[in-house]
Amino acid sequence: MLSDNVSRIVSARVGDPGAVVTAAVRRVKATSLLGEHGKAMIIAADHPARRANGVGGNPHAMADRFELLDRLCVALERPGVTGVLATADILEDLLLLGVLDGKSVFGSMNRAGLAGSVFEIDDRFTGYDAETIAAMGFDGGKMLTRIALDDPATPSALAATALAVNELNDRQLIALVEPFMSVWQDGRIRNDLSTDAVVKSVTIASGLGRRTAHTWLKLPVVDGMERVLASSTLPALLLGGEVTDSEAAFASWGKALKQPTAQGLVVGRSLLHPSNGDVADAVDKAVSLL
Repeated sequence: MLSDNVSRIVSARVGDPGAVVTAAVRRVKATSLLGEHGKAMIIAADHPARRANGVGGNPHAMADRFELLDRLCVALERPGVTGVLATADILEDLLLLGVLDGKSVFGSMNRAGLAGSVFEIDDRFTGYDAETIAAMGFDGGKMLTRIALDDPATPSALAATALAVNELNDRQLIALVEPFMSVWQDGRIRNDLSTDAVVKSVTIASGLGRRTAHTWLKLPVVDGMERVLASSTLPALLLGGEVTDSEAAFASWGKALKQPTAQGLVVGRSLLHPSNGDVADAVDKAVSLL
């Protein structure tokens, strides 16, 4: 089946590139961002475009595109999964495979801040723009927003995020902002996941843009989530990140989801590459938290 899927994608890309737009037009859109359980369950797959292919001890886990697509198809078929977040290359493959009907779709917008680079904070918009997200009939766009007080690129990164927030809000599309307070340590960017730092990132991100009616936040689950989720009235989706202890992670996600602004989960690597290798089981466990 995997080889058949790859053949279909390549044949369309070579012989009929317009099939992507045709598939987007024909796609049955989601009637709501939230599922029957009242929450969103979004599968994230935009990591490779930012040079983040690793999962656990395997630095190349997400580098095999055929396998990644296969895992995404399994995840998207599971009951309770409401949507997907990815870059154009992946979303177009999924459109060609016809697996996005009834799902909310979010385009990843800024991917130039390559992981491990000296310019990581200068995260320019090299992916989707608001115009294309609207034209494709998608639901919104996501932007990673790292705030490093010791990096002079931070104001430009904030301004670029604000512009994207404006353009998405103008089109009544979701602007999904993922903020972090970040610092340079030993030549690498580290996200500060202390409660105080995450609260500060939330308050900064909440104020970006001239309109916020369609702005949502994508936030890490940390200690003190009651404080974190009380620092803004914007709807929040909780990100999974890379998980080493799945039971502890699921417990912390479930607790945070009880807060009124928490509207669901956006999880990628920990569900697509679970430690036991069973994608369907991992996704089902996450959905059960909702």
